Amino acid sequence: MEKTIIIGSGPAGWTAAIYAARASLSPLLIEGAVTLENQEKNRLPMGQIALTTEVENFPGFPPGDLGGYLDSAISKGRKGMLPPRDAELTGVSGPELVELIRAQAVYFGTRVVSDDVIDVDFSQLPYKLIGATGNIYETKTVIIATGASANYLGLESENRFKNRGVSACAICDGALPRFRNKPLVVIGGGDAAVEEALYLTKFTSKIYLVHRRDQLRASKIVAKRATEHSAIEFLWNRIPEEILGNDKEGVTGVLLKSTVGEPVMELTTSGLFVAIGRTPNTEFLKGKLALTEKGVIARPIPFRTNTSVPGVFTAGDVADDYYRQAISAAGTGCMAALDAERYLATLNR
Repeated sequence: MEKTIIIGSGPAGWTAAIYAARASLSPLLIEGAVTLENQEKNRLPMGQIALTTEVENFPGFPPGDLGGYLDSAISKGRKGMLPPRDAELTGVSGPELVELIRAQAVYFGTRVVSDDVIDVDFSQLPYKLIGATGNIYETKTVIIATGASANYLGLESENRFKNRGVSACAICDGALPRFRNKPLVVIGGGDAAVEEALYLTKFTSKIYLVHRRDQLRASKIVAKRATEHSAIEFLWNRIPEEILGNDKEGVTGVLLKSTVGEPVMELTTSGLFVAIGRTPNTEFLKGKLALTEKGVIARPIPFRTNTSVPGVFTAGDVADDYYRQAISAAGTGCMAALDAERYLATLNR
């Protein structure tokens, strides 16, 4: 029986593993499997940050030549799995960053299993986690860090240009040179879409906010800010039909289909930000512990990582639908490991 098992392999999961390993908890981390189903649902191992090209806002990684450091910190076998490094990249990429955190966790003794947890039994100790492989894992504590998957449009051209002009996170990518001082498109009509558009006004003077209806679903105060902003133009009753671009430049435009019978519109743009929601990866937890109306894991104690089940803790975007940043996810990963360590101490009294 394990002392603690961590489910999930993004910044939250690996940071929890670092702290759990250094606390001599001998953590087992279930990182997920590389399957076609996981790929289609945008939830492959290593988290959403592994889909991001350049990471400029994670502390400790200013612009610089990381070539030699990456060679020394990441094993040859793991480094061979990383995508080719962009010659123009001066900092760290998303895949490189999470791979470095993984290497740190493994260095301190974290054991790793490639499996998907499809069911859990939290009714009594030891807790049981059932894997897609048929394996059953028993443990005294659990840290759930399965993240959330960005919802995409489902277009073939969208997949082609992900990380080459198509993004699901303006805060993550908006400051990149690809998007600066270029016309940009934001898709969506809720608070997330409007806030993304407002955020992007820091970097460009022309943003098209495209919504399938004729009014926003966003809260009135946020919508008011957007409608009064000179850089934001609303395009109502439109949905993307195809994303245009090429291998050299990435995204160059988008075709917008009308939902009310008007002609197709073509826009010139260097970036398309999809803000139509995120789906927490909590399907396997329904009925097993408390979730919020949005499907994220409920945390009954403010500023702590406890869930509704004693000894089960949570970290990262699976319990956070507000900040959704790698650094905040990593912070809660640390917290969850410390909470698990202290809980285990109470069991041994």
